[in-house]
Amino acid sequence: MSMNREKSTTSVVSDTMRAARLHGIRDIHIDLVPRPTPGPGEVLLKMAAVGVCGSDVHYYLDGGIGDAVVTAPIIMGHEPSAYVAGLGDGVEGLEIDQLVAIEPAIPCGHCEMCKTGHPNLCPNVRFCGTPPIDGVFSEYAVMPAENCIPLPEGFSPIEGALLEPLGVAIHTVDLSHIRVAQSLVVLGAGPIGLLIAAVARAAGAGQILMTEPIPERRAFALDYVADAVFDPQKEDVVAEVLRATNGRGVDIAFEAAGAPETPQNGVDMLRPGGTLVLCGIPSHEDKLTLTASSTRRKGLTIKMVRRMKFVYPRGIRMVQRGMVDLKALATHFVTIESIPQAFEMVAGYEDGVIRAVALLDETLADSVNGVGRNR
Repeated sequence: MSMNREKSTTSVVSDTMRAARLHGIRDIHIDLVPRPTPGPGEVLLKMAAVGVCGSDVHYYLDGGIGDAVVTAPIIMGHEPSAYVAGLGDGVEGLEIDQLVAIEPAIPCGHCEMCKTGHPNLCPNVRFCGTPPIDGVFSEYAVMPAENCIPLPEGFSPIEGALLEPLGVAIHTVDLSHIRVAQSLVVLGAGPIGLLIAAVARAAGAGQILMTEPIPERRAFALDYVADAVFDPQKEDVVAEVLRATNGRGVDIAFEAAGAPETPQNGVDMLRPGGTLVLCGIPSHEDKLTLTASSTRRKGLTIKMVRRMKFVYPRGIRMVQRGMVDLKALATHFVTIESIPQAFEMVAGYEDGVIRAVALLDETLADSVNGVGRNR
C-alpha cells in the first residue's frame, strides 16, 4: 500500500482541532479543543499515526496507573509519528512536511538521573498521555524539537509510530545482557512481548519460548518469531518450558503480561543464576508477587523496565535492515472518530488485535486500503 503524502500547499488556519480525551473510566470523547502553538525550540506537528498502547488501556479501564490518576479530561496517546507543520523560534534541522517519529518523554535534563545517562528514570519527566500531561490522539501537537526524530526515505508513518514500542523492547533486551544462543521465555505475546522476542532473536537468542492465553496471538507469535508458544489456560506452562529446555530452565525470562501469576512463572522457568526482566504493567492492585525462597535460592538477577533510553536510531536501523517487521503488528486501523471503539477492541482483545493504530492524517488514511482490520 502506498504511504506517499503530497507536500502541503496551504498553512494551518484553524484555531481548534479534534482530540480523543479520556473523561473517566471507559469514557472517551472526541472533543474540539484549542490547537497548540509552538514556542521557542518547539515544533507544531500534524499527527500521522498513533498506536493504542496497553498502558493507554490501563488508564481507560482503571482510571490510573499507580499514583498517576486521571482527575480531569486528558488527551491519551504516546506512540506517534507526525509531519512537521510549524517551527518555533530557534528550531533548526527540521523542515515543513518532514515525517518524524516522536519521543513522548520530556525529561528535565538537570537531575542526577538525566546527568548520569538515565533520562528514562528522571523523576521530573513529562510524558505524553500521563496525567496531567496531554498525549497525541489529536490532529496536532507541540513537542520540543529534540523529541522529533527525522525518518529516512521510504519509512512509513505506521512504522514511525511503532518505533516507540520497539524502543521499549530494545531497552528491555539491553537490560537482560543476553548472550549469543541463550534461551529465553517471554510471558505475554502482546505487541511488547512480540517485539522483545524479535529483538532478542536479532541479538542472537538461540531458543525463544512464549506463553499466551489468546489463540490468535499464539498463532501470530509462532508465525512471527517464537519456537513454541504455550497456553497458560490449558497447560502447565512452567512444566512445558522446563520440558522444552530438558529440565534446565531458560537463561532469561521476560515478563510482558502484567498478570498476577506471571512474575513467579518467570522465576520458576529460570535456571539457577538466570535473569528475570519485568516489563509488564500490573492492573488494579499495582502489585507484583514473588516467592522469596525460590527467587533467592536460584540467585536470580531481577531487572525492572522503565520505558527506554535514546534507542530510536537503533530501531530505525533494525527496520531498514529487515531485522524486525513493524508493519505486521499493526493489525487494525481506525480514524480519529473511531478511537473510542479502538480502545474497547484492545481492552477486550477482540478480533485478533495485536496493535490498533489511529490514522489521524486524512491523506494517510486514504492511502491505506480502508480502515478496519489490516488483512
